[in-house]
Amino acid sequence: MKKIVLICFMSLFAMFTWAQTANEAKIVLDKTASVVGRKGGASASFKVSSTKYGNTSGTISIKGNKFHAKTPQAIVWFDGKTQWTYMNSTEEVNIITPNEAQQAAMNPYQFINLYKSGFDMSMKTVGGYYQVHLTAQNKKRSVQEMYININKKTYIPSQVKMRQGSSWTTIDISNFKASNQPNSLFTFKAKDFPKAEVIDLR
Repeated sequence: MKKIVLICFMSLFAMFTWAQTANEAKIVLDKTASVVGRKGGASASFKVSSTKYGNTSGTISIKGNKFHAKTPQAIVWFDGKTQWTYMNSTEEVNIITPNEAQQAAMNPYQFINLYKSGFDMSMKTVGGYYQVHLTAQNKKRSVQEMYININKKTYIPSQVKMRQGSSWTTIDISNFKASNQPNSLFTFKAKDFPKAEVIDLR
């Protein structure tokens, strides 16, 4: 009987600890989302290492769920629904409606929208950072798992790791700056690329 009571107590304690950690992780992510997702927008530099998407580096501007990214290979515009990708080598523009994994592959701040629904979360402290771990509740979701390292003082993320299937993508982030971004920045303008061949893949 004592053994059963002890097991029940330990189970309840584990559940309480998990709930507490999940609540702390949400508080940290809420603070991070308010910093990164400021109304006027922000900009940053990033480096991507991925078995699925390859390696690259560049700069990104964000505003809400919109983003504009530049790398040596491509320029990407996303207005919150439609994504245009201009390939420098071919002068082609591919138009898609991206899923969350495709958005996150180019936008390291995609997590500020993802964590709010459909993920279990936990958190631990690693040096001067919070490391938040997100796990998708739905096993068919395109992003199954994420690790986010967040500065404990500024609540600015420095690294995002995400798993799509069995493939991991790591995005290192630096030079975060709060700066107002015009809405026009997030839409492809054909007149600026008169030689581009537009391919609509939607």
